[in-house]
Amino acid sequence: MPYPICITLGTRPEAIKLAPVIKKFRQSPAFKTYVILTGQHQEMVEQVMKLFEFELEGDHNLKIMQPRQTLTDITYRSLQGLEAVFKEIQPQLVIVQGDTTTAFAATLAAFYQQIPIGHVEAGLRTDDIYNPFPEEANRRLISQLAQLHFAPTQLAVENLKRSGVTGEIHLTGNTVIDALLTVAKKKQQTLDIKGLDTNNYRLLLTTVHRRENWGQPLQNILTSLRLILDKYPDTILLLPMHRNPVVREPIQKVLQDHPRVFLTEPLGYGELVVAIQNCYLLLTDSGGLQEEAPSLGKPVLVLRETTERPEAVEAGTAKLVGTNSQNILAEASKLLNSKNAYKKMANAINPFGDGKASDRILEIVQRYLGEKY
Repeated sequence: MPYPICITLGTRPEAIKLAPVIKKFRQSPAFKTYVILTGQHQEMVEQVMKLFEFELEGDHNLKIMQPRQTLTDITYRSLQGLEAVFKEIQPQLVIVQGDTTTAFAATLAAFYQQIPIGHVEAGLRTDDIYNPFPEEANRRLISQLAQLHFAPTQLAVENLKRSGVTGEIHLTGNTVIDALLTVAKKKQQTLDIKGLDTNNYRLLLTTVHRRENWGQPLQNILTSLRLILDKYPDTILLLPMHRNPVVREPIQKVLQDHPRVFLTEPLGYGELVVAIQNCYLLLTDSGGLQEEAPSLGKPVLVLRETTERPEAVEAGTAKLVGTNSQNILAEASKLLNSKNAYKKMANAINPFGDGKASDRILEIVQRYLGEKY
């Protein structure tokens, strides 16, 4: 009889990183796999599922999304919905990914029903509980409750051991590399953005959305982008905007009138991969892009004061530049001026895995449940 398990997700990054895991588990006769969507990023998650050709009929969607929802709203509605779903399915394992509020709520809901928890991408740390917020607290709390910790790097393994967590710690690699390589092998998609000329201009790809960057830090970042464009007339900027108006409105106010700026809706994951492949440089406060871009040979300037992925910085594929306008301009200028500096970052070795993390997770879970039951 197959083991019933639930894989729970709510945001697009979770969907991307769990897509190869879902595929592996659904291919295995050892498991009856249910995908539970909270709906935290409803439309963007649906795009990812379509790209990876998943059928979700018969699974559950809590549809919690509301305009200007707070962390309390997300946590409360997720907990309430997941309690009913877990009681109905009675899974023998709940798998969560990363550090979102959905992942934390799903972990807490499973814990309340004494269901074992598997944590994909476990062990990331900045050691500043408010940076990034609320992700650093979420992942620490998940680690205290999980029975299976799937660590993406050796540093993540060491972080978990130092934290004194219970349960099994396994070095698996990062599933985002599995997802990226799968999409990159697909038939080449195009960026259907009118006027975006990547043949005659160097494309700067930017994403900003972190809560700790809201307000003045975001204003500083936007100022730096205009400074870079003014200094380098052979550059163009592509900025897919987050749907949250707290982020979107300042971006539009500062950048929408610039002739070499292209503000778009969030790109589908396939389009994002194409954008990375065609860009010259990434400037981002995203966590996932710090992992994905090095696999495609693109340098990353991290628009944050801290990062839970120091492996990328140590490997030389990413550089932490903060949110000061002049610092961002200076670091971007180094890469735009010097071919040697650029090649040094572009050719650095990606520390995040070999594309087989999902296979390892499947084997670990099968052994764990086989021994438990």
